[in-house]
Amino acid sequence: MTPSDAAATNVPEYSVSELSRALKRTVEDAYGHVRVRGELGRVTVAKSGHVYLDLKDERAVIDGVVWKGVAAGLGFRPEEGLEVIAEGRLSTFPGRSKYQIIIERLEPAGEGALMALLEARKKALAAEGLFAEARKRPIPFLPEVIGVVTSPTGAVIRDILHRLEDRFGVHVLLWPVLVQGEKAAEQIAAAIEGFNALPEGGPVPRPDTLIVARGGGSIEDLWAFNEEIVVRAAAASDIPLISAVGHETDTTLIDYASDRRAPTPTGAAEIAVPVRRELVERVEGVGGRLAAALMRGIERKASELKSAARALPRPDQMIAEKSQRLDYAGERLGLAVRARLERQQGRLDRASAGLRPAALRRDLDQQARRLEQAAARARPAFERRLDARRRDLAALGARLESLSHRNVLKRGFAMVKDADGRLVREAKALNDGQAVSLQFADGERPAVIGEGGGPARPAPRTPARRAKTPPPEQGDLF
Repeated sequence: MTPSDAAATNVPEYSVSELSRALKRTVEDAYGHVRVRGELGRVTVAKSGHVYLDLKDERAVIDGVVWKGVAAGLGFRPEEGLEVIAEGRLSTFPGRSKYQIIIERLEPAGEGALMALLEARKKALAAEGLFAEARKRPIPFLPEVIGVVTSPTGAVIRDILHRLEDRFGVHVLLWPVLVQGEKAAEQIAAAIEGFNALPEGGPVPRPDTLIVARGGGSIEDLWAFNEEIVVRAAAASDIPLISAVGHETDTTLIDYASDRRAPTPTGAAEIAVPVRRELVERVEGVGGRLAAALMRGIERKASELKSAARALPRPDQMIAEKSQRLDYAGERLGLAVRARLERQQGRLDRASAGLRPAALRRDLDQQARRLEQAAARARPAFERRLDARRRDLAALGARLESLSHRNVLKRGFAMVKDADGRLVREAKALNDGQAVSLQFADGERPAVIGEGGGPARPAPRTPARRAKTPPPEQGDLF
């Protein structure tokens, strides 16, 4: 053995797993906590809820993973092209022989990055026409049901309900959602689509107006309302939608897609319903003006009627003249009716004189004799036809009887049925010990296949008889 061979044998040997674990410990000990700034590349959300991404700059790329629990608490959705600051620890993934950063905290690299992403998304959605004024619908003046999409806790829903109660009490449906965090955008979009999916006249009333609301906060806090899924759901809503996100100075993309933007959640309630007291006062004022206008109109018409009545002739004179004309018309009508009746009576007399009862009687007698003759000729033909049908029926009955299985049984055959009464046509369909019934010409007897457990004894031999010519092929008996 040479010295070099001896030196080689002194080098410790590692298995692949041992070396991978050693590298993992080394990397994690050396980089147990790091803070990295970079641009997000590929971003993938797995079915498990974990987020896998690339963190890169102009010269290098690091794989990163955000576990499900951390991803749920993010205030924004990681997207490709967003500059972020990732905080966590380096580790290795032995299954792929690569290292990665386990991200425990992820935030945009300043508001400038989010604003740049927001502006790019705004331009893309506006180019699709989602923010066009022509798509916006008017808010109903007095809705019966209002749907509210917001958090069930906090001051927003209380402010909306309180303001609605002060102005005009209506039925309110709350769809509780998260308004911040990883799952907030999906829940908000699902709530808008869910309200729109309610059928008219269903057990849950369909809202006439929707309010999507949230209190104020930073751009990261309000980021869920800038997500594309929320903007598209608001633009596609068939129910008129009011957005009330943040304070008056806060603007999110849902504000552009909604039918009406409110500066605050309280302002959304003021837009949604009028003030009941003001409506009552307005109705009362309009009612008073209407009543005064009606009275003035009635008085004016009464005055006009009096003026017109003075130019009319006296009613008794008009009635007397019409009455005289009616009397004359009545007399002429009576004379005309009597003359008409006399003409009709003359026609009736002339027509009755032309009727001859004796001639009618002779015609009836002649038709009766013809009917009797036809009946006499038809009776023999019917009897012949009936006899022919009887002979045909008897021939068919005889043929049917000749084909009956009972005739076959009389010639010494038997019919085998199983326990359910079904016909057995093949021996392989039966098993030893199976109960069957045998149908003979004179009755039915039960039997068991292979009874006794041994081979069947041969039947006693009978004296041989002179062979007969076998009958022709009989075919299937049944």
